[in-house]
Amino acid sequence: MTLREFHLDTDKEGFYDITGQVAETIIESGVKDGLCVVFSPHTTAGITVNENTDPDVRRDLLLGLHNAFPDHRGFRHGEGNSAAHLKASAVGASRALIVAGGKPLLGTWQAVYFCEFDGPRQRRYFVKVV
Repeated sequence: MTLREFHLDTDKEGFYDITGQVAETIIESGVKDGLCVVFSPHTTAGITVNENTDPDVRRDLLLGLHNAFPDHRGFRHGEGNSAAHLKASAVGASRALIVAGGKPLLGTWQAVYFCEFDGPRQRRYFVKVV
C-alpha cells in the first residue's frame, strides 16, 4: 500500500489535471490490480473525473456550478465563501479509481482533476493505492 501527499498552488477557481501524479503513485506502489483513492482534505475544493480534451468542458463545468450555486447575500458564513462550500460538497472530496494493469482505469477522454472553488490557495491532496 502506498500513500502520497501532493501540493498545489491554485488560482481563484479552476480544474487542475492531476492524472499524471495519480498514475505515478500507482506505478510506484507496484499494485497491478486494486483501488486508488484520491482525496482532498479541504472544504472548498474537490476531486472529480471528467473530459481531458476540450478545455471548454472545464469552463462549462465552472459556469454550471456558478449557476447552480451562486453567491447569495443571505449566506451567513463569516468568510463569505459559502458558494465554494456548496460547490465542493456537490463535487465531492474524493474519487475511487480502479487500478488495472498497473494503471488507473480511465476512459479515453477522462482525467482526474483537483477542483478549486476558493483560491488562490496552497492546497494538498492525497493518493492512496491498495
